[in-house]
Amino acid sequence: MRAALELTRRRVLAYGAVATLGLAGLIRPSPALASLAPPRLRLIGEARLPHRLPFQGSTVGGLSGVDYDAASGLYYLLSDDGSNISPARFYTARLALQADRLGQPVLTGVTTLRQTDGLTYPAALRGIQVPDPEAIRWRPASQTLLWTSEGHALAGAAPALRESRTDGTLVRELALPAMFDFQLTRGPRSNRALEGLALSPDGNQAWIAMEGALRQDGPLPTVRAPGGPCRFTQLDLASGQVVRQIAYIPDAIPRAPVPPAIQADNGVTEILMLDADRMLVLERAYMAGHDAVSGNSLRLYLIDLREGTDTLNLATLQPGAYQPVAKRLLADFSTFTGAGPGPRLARLDNTEGMCWGPRLPNGNRSLHFISDDNFNSRQITQWLAFEFFD
Repeated sequence: MRAALELTRRRVLAYGAVATLGLAGLIRPSPALASLAPPRLRLIGEARLPHRLPFQGSTVGGLSGVDYDAASGLYYLLSDDGSNISPARFYTARLALQADRLGQPVLTGVTTLRQTDGLTYPAALRGIQVPDPEAIRWRPASQTLLWTSEGHALAGAAPALRESRTDGTLVRELALPAMFDFQLTRGPRSNRALEGLALSPDGNQAWIAMEGALRQDGPLPTVRAPGGPCRFTQLDLASGQVVRQIAYIPDAIPRAPVPPAIQADNGVTEILMLDADRMLVLERAYMAGHDAVSGNSLRLYLIDLREGTDTLNLATLQPGAYQPVAKRLLADFSTFTGAGPGPRLARLDNTEGMCWGPRLPNGNRSLHFISDDNFNSRQITQWLAFEFFD
C-alpha cells in the first residue's frame, strides 16, 4: 500500500511539474509559457501572528486575503470570520522587509465591513447576507477595496464580489452570472466558491476564481485524479460587466490521508496578475493525519490568460467541449521545508492569501503569502515573504 501511494504521489507531482500531461486529452503544452524562462522564488523569511490575538476589540485570525498599497506602505488583511467571533472585518498592518530578513507584522487598525444600510454583516443564524470573506485587493485609482465572499449555502447568501471604502462602508456589489448561485444540483459547492481575486496591472479589470468546480462541471479532486475545472471570470470594473471566463484544472490531492482520518482536499485559494496576460495561481491541499509539513501542500502555478476556451456561455463544461488553460509549476513549497541552504520552514499551513509587496533593493519584486489558521490552536497564522525572479 505504501509503495502504491508513493507511486501515486510521484505521478501527481510529475503531472504538475511538467504541465503537459492531459486530462482526457484536454491540457496541452502552452507555446506562450514554453517560450518563457520560468520565474523562481527565493525564501526571504517567515513571521507569525499569535493565536487569537486580541486587537482593538476584535480577535485576529482566519486571515484569508492580503494586498499591499505601495503609496502608504500598508498591507490589508481580510479575515474570513463571517461575523461569528467578531463582525466581518479587515486589518491594516506594516511590515519591515529587507533583502534577507522579514520583520514582525505590526497591526495598525481594524475596520468593520458594512452593508448598504451601514449595519455590520450578520452571522449565519441571524440574517441572509451572511459573508464569508476570502480575498481582497486594493484599488489605487479609487482608493477602495474589492473583496470576495463565498456566501453561505444554507442561509441562501450567494457568492459575491463587493467594493468597500477604507472606512468599511459599501460602494457597490457587482452582479455575477447566475451560475454562481447556490442550487440543489448546480452551482458552487459549499465552501468551494469565490476564493481568489486578481486585478489587472492597469486596475481596470478584475478576475475572480472558484476554489473548486461547479457541481455541473465535474468532481472535486481525489488522490487519484485532478478535479473538474474551476471557472476564472473576468469583469470590467468601470461597467461592472462580465467580460470573459476560462477553465483551470486543479491538481489531484498529493497524498492520501492517514487512517482513520478521511479528510483530504485540494483547490485554488488565490490568484495574482504577473502582468497583463499572465497570472499566478496558488493551489492548496490538506491531507488529515499527516504531520505539519506533509499534511499541507502549497503549489504555485503560472498560466497565460490568452489561452483556453471562453467558457462564459457554456452552462456545463463537458470534456472535449472546451480547452482549459495550460499551467506551469513555478514552486512546490515543500522544497522550502526540511534541511537545506538559506532560510527554511518548519511547517506549512492553510495558505490562502497572496500579494505583491515592495520591491527589493535589487529591483526584484517581493511576493507575500498569508495563512488562514481557522481560529484553530493546532494551526498558525504564517506570513511568508519571497524574492520573485521573473
